[in-house]
Amino acid sequence: MEYPRGISARKAVQSTAEAAGAQSIDRAATLLLLVGRAGPQGARLTDLVAQTDLAKPTVHRMLTALVRAGLLDQVPETRRYHIGPEIYVLGTLASARFGLHPVSLRALVRLSQETGDTAFLSVARDVYAICLHREDGAYPIRVHALQAGDRHPLGVGAGSLALLAALPDTEVDEILAANADVLAAHYPRYAGGVLRALVGETRARGYALNPGMLLADSWGIGVAIRGEGGRAVGALSIAAIEGRLREDRQREIARLLRREADWVEARLRQLGTGTRASA
Repeated sequence: MEYPRGISARKAVQSTAEAAGAQSIDRAATLLLLVGRAGPQGARLTDLVAQTDLAKPTVHRMLTALVRAGLLDQVPETRRYHIGPEIYVLGTLASARFGLHPVSLRALVRLSQETGDTAFLSVARDVYAICLHREDGAYPIRVHALQAGDRHPLGVGAGSLALLAALPDTEVDEILAANADVLAAHYPRYAGGVLRALVGETRARGYALNPGMLLADSWGIGVAIRGEGGRAVGALSIAAIEGRLREDRQREIARLLRREADWVEARLRQLGTGTRASA
């Protein structure tokens, strides 16, 4: 189950009525995010209209402007919108400052090759966790609970739970309160005091465990990546079917994740990006 993207999008486009100029920028940014999260298949105009509750001419006008700027592409055959070349350029420029993603790629490849399962890199943004990268292993049965660009409330999923558990208690309380309604409506298995209990278990165990709480046969293990000052700047996680994450293998996977997280932390310190690695 995935958090309905249209809910946050509606809130974004309806919350800036104070200034028309700012509202236009906010709406355009929201459309960029929605197209990016649509993934390789792209986004249809009708879907973007439904997700934002904006008038179709308004959405079309903004999309056309974004295409002119090179921030989006539209494929003539399908009429679907995709992230454009200028976004790629901006992302390349940003990678020099936000070094977590490029630094972590080698660790993600090692994890996927060594375990045969799927490795993920996640970061926290406000009260959500965003998947930055997915690296599939060779095992023929894969889990599909998380794709690059997906976001869930902090604590939902193994990497996301590792990020939440690494925060101070005061911040955990604030995040749980902010996400209470979303959890109750769309993630009922995490609602109430469940996430608070999972945070305690994660800290005691030393790694986060998702025992199929999002999808029944999709289990995950995650550990936090810490930057300067010990604050979590991201998380590495492994997901697999339940049969591949029995208790004895959980500890082995956690050891591999910790090894790679330590390697990423050391590389960030060498590159001087330890305080700027979060999204």
